[in-house]
Amino acid sequence: MKPETRYQSGLSAEQAVARHYADAGFEICAERYRTPRGEIDLIAHRGDEVIFVEVKKSSTHDQAAQRLSETQMARIFGAAEIYLGTQPLGLETPSRFDVALVDAQGMIHILENAFGA
Repeated sequence: MKPETRYQSGLSAEQAVARHYADAGFEICAERYRTPRGEIDLIAHRGDEVIFVEVKKSSTHDQAAQRLSETQMARIFGAAEIYLGTQPLGLETPSRFDVALVDAQGMIHILENAFGA
Protein backbone atom coordinates (compact mmCIF):
# COMPACT_ATOMS: atom_id res chain seq x y z
CA MET A 1 0.00 0.00 0.00
CA LYS A 2 1.34 3.46 -0.89
CA PRO A 3 2.20 5.75 2.05
CA GLU A 4 -0.53 8.28 1.19
CA THR A 5 -3.09 5.46 0.87
CA ARG A 6 -1.97 4.04 4.24
CA TYR A 7 -2.28 7.52 5.79
CA GLN A 8 -5.83 8.00 4.44
CA SER A 9 -6.77 4.49 5.58
CA GLY A 10 -5.53 5.31 9.07
CA LEU A 11 -7.48 8.57 9.15
CA SER A 12 -10.61 6.75 8.05
CA ALA A 13 -10.14 4.15 10.79
CA GLU A 14 -9.68 6.89 13.42
CA GLN A 15 -12.86 8.64 12.26
CA ALA A 16 -14.82 5.37 12.44
CA VAL A 17 -13.52 4.69 15.95
CA ALA A 18 -14.40 8.26 17.03
CA ARG A 19 -17.97 7.69 15.78
CA HIS A 20 -18.05 4.35 17.64
CA TYR A 21 -17.13 6.05 20.94
CA ALA A 22 -19.49 9.00 20.31
CA ASP A 23 -22.35 6.58 19.59
CA ALA A 24 -21.58 4.87 22.91
CA GLY A 25 -22.04 8.16 24.79
CA PHE A 26 -18.47 9.41 24.97
CA GLU A 27 -17.50 12.99 24.19
CA ILE A 28 -14.54 13.13 21.81
CA CYS A 29 -12.33 15.89 23.22
CA ALA A 30 -9.28 15.56 21.01
CA GLU A 31 -8.16 13.82 17.85
CA ARG A 32 -4.48 13.34 17.04
CA TYR A 33 -3.44 15.06 20.26
CA ARG A 34 0.24 15.90 19.74
CA THR A 35 2.76 16.76 22.43
CA PRO A 36 6.55 16.86 22.53
CA ARG A 37 6.40 13.44 24.24
CA GLY A 38 4.07 11.67 21.80
CA GLU A 39 0.68 11.55 20.12
CA ILE A 40 -2.66 10.07 21.11
CA ASP A 41 -5.11 9.19 18.34
CA LEU A 42 -8.29 9.98 20.32
CA ILE A 43 -9.15 11.32 23.74
CA ALA A 44 -12.68 10.75 24.98
CA HIS A 45 -14.47 11.71 28.17
CA ARG A 46 -17.47 10.14 29.85
CA GLY A 47 -18.29 11.76 33.12
CA ASP A 48 -15.05 12.29 35.03
CA GLU A 49 -13.20 9.48 33.22
CA VAL A 50 -10.72 10.15 30.42
CA ILE A 51 -10.14 7.44 27.83
CA PHE A 52 -6.99 7.54 25.70
CA VAL A 53 -7.49 5.56 22.50
CA GLU A 54 -4.82 4.20 20.18
CA VAL A 55 -6.24 3.12 16.81
CA LYS A 56 -4.55 0.30 14.89
CA LYS A 57 -5.68 -0.81 11.43
CA SER A 58 -4.56 -3.85 9.48
CA SER A 59 -5.97 -6.76 7.49
CA THR A 60 -7.04 -8.56 10.67
CA HIS A 61 -7.54 -7.57 14.29
CA ASP A 62 -4.61 -9.81 15.29
CA GLN A 63 -2.28 -8.10 12.82
CA ALA A 64 -3.46 -4.69 14.01
CA ALA A 65 -2.74 -5.63 17.64
CA GLN A 66 0.80 -6.65 16.73
CA ARG A 67 1.51 -3.13 15.47
CA LEU A 68 1.56 -1.62 18.97
CA SER A 69 5.09 -1.46 20.33
CA GLU A 70 6.38 -0.80 23.84
CA THR A 71 8.09 2.34 22.56
CA GLN A 72 4.79 3.59 21.19
CA MET A 73 3.01 2.82 24.47
CA ALA A 74 5.65 4.84 26.34
CA ARG A 75 5.03 7.80 24.02
CA ILE A 76 1.28 7.50 24.56
CA PHE A 77 1.81 7.44 28.34
CA GLY A 78 3.95 10.57 28.06
CA ALA A 79 1.34 12.42 26.02
CA ALA A 80 -1.40 11.27 28.42
CA GLU A 81 0.57 12.62 31.36
CA ILE A 82 0.71 16.02 29.67
CA TYR A 83 -3.03 15.91 28.91
CA LEU A 84 -3.94 14.88 32.45
CA GLY A 85 -1.94 17.85 33.69
CA THR A 86 -4.61 20.06 32.08
CA GLN A 87 -7.44 18.39 34.02
CA PRO A 88 -8.75 19.64 37.39
CA LEU A 89 -7.63 16.46 39.21
CA GLY A 90 -4.36 16.24 37.30
CA LEU A 91 -2.77 12.80 37.42
CA GLU A 92 -5.49 11.68 39.85
CA THR A 93 -8.07 11.89 37.02
CA PRO A 94 -9.73 8.49 36.45
CA SER A 95 -8.40 7.27 33.12
CA ARG A 96 -7.76 4.23 31.00
CA PHE A 97 -5.97 3.33 27.79
CA ASP A 98 -7.95 1.55 25.09
CA VAL A 99 -6.72 0.08 21.82
CA ALA A 100 -9.18 0.10 18.94
CA LEU A 101 -8.41 -2.57 16.36
CA VAL A 102 -9.86 -2.07 12.88
CA ASP A 103 -9.70 -4.82 10.25
CA ALA A 104 -9.82 -4.60 6.45
CA GLN A 105 -13.65 -4.78 6.49
CA GLY A 106 -13.87 -1.85 8.90
CA MET A 107 -14.96 -3.96 11.86
CA ILE A 108 -13.91 -2.40 15.16
CA HIS A 109 -12.79 -4.35 18.21
CA ILE A 110 -12.07 -2.36 21.37
CA LEU A 111 -9.57 -3.62 23.96
CA GLU A 112 -10.54 -1.62 27.05
CA ASN A 113 -7.80 -0.84 29.54
CA ALA A 114 -5.36 -2.52 27.16
CA PHE A 115 -2.26 -1.12 28.85
CA GLY A 116 -3.17 -2.60 32.24
CA ALA A 117 -4.72 -1.18 35.36
